[in-house]
Amino acid sequence: MKVLLYSREGKKKQEVVLNPDIYGVRANDRLLELVRNAYAGNLRKGTADTKTRGEVRGGGKKPWKQKGTGRARHGSTRSPIWVGGGTVFGPHPRDYSVSLSKTIRNQALKVMLSKRAGEKNLMLLEALKLETPKTKEFAAIVKALPIPEKRALYVVKETTPNLKRASRNMRERVEVKTAAEFSAYDVMQREKIVIDEAAVELIEKRLAVKAKEKSSEA
Repeated sequence: MKVLLYSREGKKKQEVVLNPDIYGVRANDRLLELVRNAYAGNLRKGTADTKTRGEVRGGGKKPWKQKGTGRARHGSTRSPIWVGGGTVFGPHPRDYSVSLSKTIRNQALKVMLSKRAGEKNLMLLEALKLETPKTKEFAAIVKALPIPEKRALYVVKETTPNLKRASRNMRERVEVKTAAEFSAYDVMQREKIVIDEAAVELIEKRLAVKAKEKSSEA
């Protein structure tokens, strides 16, 4: 799998061959669906709440006597059929989080990186060191890259104070994540993936370390 390496001025420097065990993995739509739902569930707050008839304040007194009024019998004005009464089968606080194994998370990340590479939506950028913490400098680099008006993910080896401050105002356009923390869900949410040249080795160590250990043991 070959991708282009760009300079910070947006010029093509060379083609880089990436590890096919990470960037050349076969598509697995069922795995991606599973991971997408899990990450989306983990982001849900689960704080929606409604009150049942036992939780609505008041309604302790019977609205009228049981018999002789000609009206239907009622025991409380907080019954679900009354305006201002309780809610039947309404939502209550719950935990939507789903636990995924490290193997599944890593495999899903490989599949998504392979997908973006196959779409020609993955590129490398020479090691970036911002001289100032200003958005203007970072925006100029983003503008020079072939990611016109696309939501991009920029994966770096580590974030510096300058990069963190400079990219803060461009979060909607370019999200910055470190190689140790970005996930398959982050790649799903962004159409263009830009990987810092210095982060490639760290990504390989994170995703291919077990495969290397198995091959050495064999």
